[in-house]
Amino acid sequence: MQNSSVDITIEGMTCASCVNRVEKALNKVPGVSKAVVNLATERAHVEWAAEPGSAEALFAAVEKVGYTAHPVADKQPVASLDAERTQLIVAGLLTLPLVLPMLLEPFGLHWMLPGWLQLALTTPLQFVIGARFYKAGWKAVKARSGNMDLLVALGTSAAYGLSVYQLVRGGPLYFESAAVIITLVLLGKYLEARAKQQTTAAIKALEALRPDRARVRRAGQELEVPMQEVVLGDQVIVRPGEKIPVDGLIVEGTSQVDESMITGESLPVLRSQGDKVTGGSLNTDGLLVVETKALGAETTLARIIRLVETAQTEKAPIQRLVDKVSAIFVPAVLVIALVTMLGWIISGASWELALIHAVAVLVIACPCALGLATPTSMMVGTGLAARHGILIKDAETLEIAHEVKTLAFDKTGTLTEGRPTLTAIHAVDHDHQKLLEHAAAVQVGSEHPLARSVVARAQAEGLTVTPARDSRVVAGRGVEGTVMDHVLIIGTASYLAGYHIDVSPVAAVVQSWHRDGQTVSYIADKTTGTLLGCLAFSDPLKADAKSTIEHLHAQGLQTVLITGDNRQAAERVAAQLGIQKVFAEVLPQDKARIVKELKSDGRKVAMVGDGINDAPALAAADVGMAMATGTDVAMHTAGITLMRGQPLLIPDALMISRKTYQKIRQNLFWAFIYNALGIPLAALGYLSPMIAGAAMAFSSVSVVTNALLLKRWRPSAVAKVAS
Repeated sequence: MQNSSVDITIEGMTCASCVNRVEKALNKVPGVSKAVVNLATERAHVEWAAEPGSAEALFAAVEKVGYTAHPVADKQPVASLDAERTQLIVAGLLTLPLVLPMLLEPFGLHWMLPGWLQLALTTPLQFVIGARFYKAGWKAVKARSGNMDLLVALGTSAAYGLSVYQLVRGGPLYFESAAVIITLVLLGKYLEARAKQQTTAAIKALEALRPDRARVRRAGQELEVPMQEVVLGDQVIVRPGEKIPVDGLIVEGTSQVDESMITGESLPVLRSQGDKVTGGSLNTDGLLVVETKALGAETTLARIIRLVETAQTEKAPIQRLVDKVSAIFVPAVLVIALVTMLGWIISGASWELALIHAVAVLVIACPCALGLATPTSMMVGTGLAARHGILIKDAETLEIAHEVKTLAFDKTGTLTEGRPTLTAIHAVDHDHQKLLEHAAAVQVGSEHPLARSVVARAQAEGLTVTPARDSRVVAGRGVEGTVMDHVLIIGTASYLAGYHIDVSPVAAVVQSWHRDGQTVSYIADKTTGTLLGCLAFSDPLKADAKSTIEHLHAQGLQTVLITGDNRQAAERVAAQLGIQKVFAEVLPQDKARIVKELKSDGRKVAMVGDGINDAPALAAADVGMAMATGTDVAMHTAGITLMRGQPLLIPDALMISRKTYQKIRQNLFWAFIYNALGIPLAALGYLSPMIAGAAMAFSSVSVVTNALLLKRWRPSAVAKVAS
């Protein structure tokens, strides 16, 4: 059976070690084939291999290793941003008197709080506000593992305990170290929480597009009803300035519709009777009546939100390295701290000083930054892409896309408008009108762009088109149907050759059409084996097709055209656009084979298409890109969906991938460098516990802030052409 999946909220995770432990616990639940946990979103995506099990089993597994789990819909954050802020303020007020003497000392003021007052200030900070670290640390110990909370709890407890001992003996006190460490950790957690809220801004903005109510026309009356009561087929009335609440078809009215949040298109577009509209779009200046075609989870907006959420929950391949490191990180730090203490004692230092250096090691090693480095960048990158009309299916696609070296294009609907027009008709018996009537009869039910143009031409000439009987499509080759007891076939020369039908009588005409870059279809009588004539079609290039190829070449990428069209027409398009390599007269199944051949030299290949016949090639490519103006099959197969039929989104999609991956590498570098430099410095006595705490908090905040800098990115390719 097909795999099913569920998303759950995980509370209490603080670092990469927590993520690793929760994943292991979930993957051990019977029936689970894959569990992916994201620290930044605090979610787990779980896939079941067989009959879906109970979510309660997942919750129990999470709680067994020391965390709390909920269904996503029921999430009630225990530590909200307000609660984090309150704890931070209280901790700051308790800590300030302890550090004030240090701040005044440079000004020649030597003053120190009495030891008993230091104890009174630090104790509630250590055991009330800091209780969260003890609880989470103890759960980690019970699970025979370690996490950031365990390191903080051990480090601050050691500093606090040493200070109490020294208070009794009359020695130097270190209460301020314990207090400052806890306050700095809380500051880091508060700033992280604020920053993480910003990383989910894209989804929040999309969710805000969903109206709560709709105005429907029923039995001649207008009724305002909750969205839950709207049904398929309802006629929804949308006034100027209102959001369109459903996906549907305009049955009355004309208006400019702002689709920017759905497609990334900056300017409103004209929509009138017969046009499709998308729920969440803004009706700007006219009254529209929209017949409902999709609701709830089936709407375009809901699918976009699901895609963005999936991309943000999924784990990038580079994160696997972090997981491997985090699995052994905390135990290794505990060993290093113990070795540090023993080393200082052996070298002749007092055990108090040795303990302080060990505390510094424990504090600076907290692996928060390591756990946040990848997911925060992924969240910002995928959310930003969605805002500009680029939907990225998962984290792996985003990571692979930055390595793409070859772009393979389908022609029709991708580089061309996809709305070909019938430009010429040639009948062997010179009865052009009869040939057009027969061609339209065979293709009247087809959704193929060439077929639609034939039917439109016949209707424009006032012909009566009676649908053929037993019509059927032969993918990538042609169509056939019965007209007046004769089976007529329309398609390529190779399709007709399969029935031994000679096309040479129209060779001269066809050759001249090909020279003009037109696409040719033949029509023949399969019953008698005779050629009836041929049709010529032209499909204009999209306005930004040439600019797209130029941008890709400027990035050092190879471009390839793979089309079922005839070679002369394909080569003419390639020459106009500057495409470097052409594969013409290709069957749908052969497109996938060509993509695999392009990959054979180790180059990463992206395939761009929009039709059902492109789906195998999209799946075969390292990265599939589909135009949302095309078929649903293509979009479901592709890793990246371009919400506008604008080729210039292609170089921008690759650019946002590169920028995001660049941020991931920068974040991982800083996360590793903090620990690689900080731990030895702390072990050698160059960092006090307070400085270590500040560095640890700063590392987490800097990683999240660096990821948020991605928000400054703008789609350069589209911007350059617009200017």
